[in-house]
Amino acid sequence: MSAGYHQGYQRQAGYRPAPKRRKPKVGRIIVVVLVLLLAFTIGLWVYVDSSLRRSAALPDYEGRPADTPGTNWLLVGSDARDDLTEEQKANLSTGDAGGRRTDTIMILHIPDGSGKSTLVSVPRDSYVDIPGNGKNKINAAFAFGGAPLLVQTVEGATGLRIDHYMEIGFGGFAGIVDAVGGVDMCIKEPMNDPLAGLDLKPGCQELDGAKALGFVRSRAFATADLQRVQNQREFLSALSDKATSLGTLANPFRAFPLLFAATDSISVDDDDHLHNLAGMAFGMGGGVDNVTVPVGGTPTVPGAGSVVQWDRANALRLFGALEKDEPVPADLLEQPK
Repeated sequence: MSAGYHQGYQRQAGYRPAPKRRKPKVGRIIVVVLVLLLAFTIGLWVYVDSSLRRSAALPDYEGRPADTPGTNWLLVGSDARDDLTEEQKANLSTGDAGGRRTDTIMILHIPDGSGKSTLVSVPRDSYVDIPGNGKNKINAAFAFGGAPLLVQTVEGATGLRIDHYMEIGFGGFAGIVDAVGGVDMCIKEPMNDPLAGLDLKPGCQELDGAKALGFVRSRAFATADLQRVQNQREFLSALSDKATSLGTLANPFRAFPLLFAATDSISVDDDDHLHNLAGMAFGMGGGVDNVTVPVGGTPTVPGAGSVVQWDRANALRLFGALEKDEPVPADLLEQPK
């Protein structure tokens, strides 16, 4: 039969040729995948942000310092052990002391525009005025009235307005270090401190959470707390570099545990959010200018014990520069070793 006959027969019988299957467009698939990834990322970000521990850390009181250029963070390491199991206390060598005190107090100043951030260590034995409690060691403010009283005390002593607050405990600190896969540090001299569960040999090595906690807690030095605050700043800078590195952010097996570790262990002010924490971490990335509040003496004061008195003239120079968002005078900075 002819081809014409077949075509006529197919038309009469109502035959319809099978539609051609459209090939999926690669561009459309890519767009859909990107939209799904974006939705997942936004959803995860919102979930983590809403899960952050928050408290009213920044008080509003009469005479509070006015807002100044740049951004000031108060970074607090608490020695609270309430959320640790007995096994965790043993593994981290934290002991069983009750209550909550500030094991670490730092001010991070992030300048407007370009320029390095400044990380200021405030010795925890600094002898200052604590509103409503007379003069005492600055870490007593936290014990007396928690974060709000500590913030007010720091603002009164420095003249700086604190814009953001972050607090982390022993277990949370170790958890974040483990979440990023440990932090590389170069130890110059042997560090042996049974009280901090620390026994480190000289040389470059990776510190896991437990060793890192011992490293930043140890006071087994001739200058005790003054050397410790240097170690704390050095480690915090290295941790920030690791947390904001491409190797961490592009690796879901590092980035996701870090996000959830932050949620479980960090406490911030009611008005702080995840993007503020990210800005803080990136503000420290690439290095910071390090300084300890200048010390004038370490006398023994009845009722308070051995305290740290500030060198008032140089402390005014330091905080005056930060208040104006200007570089800290070079002679006050600690030079890298």
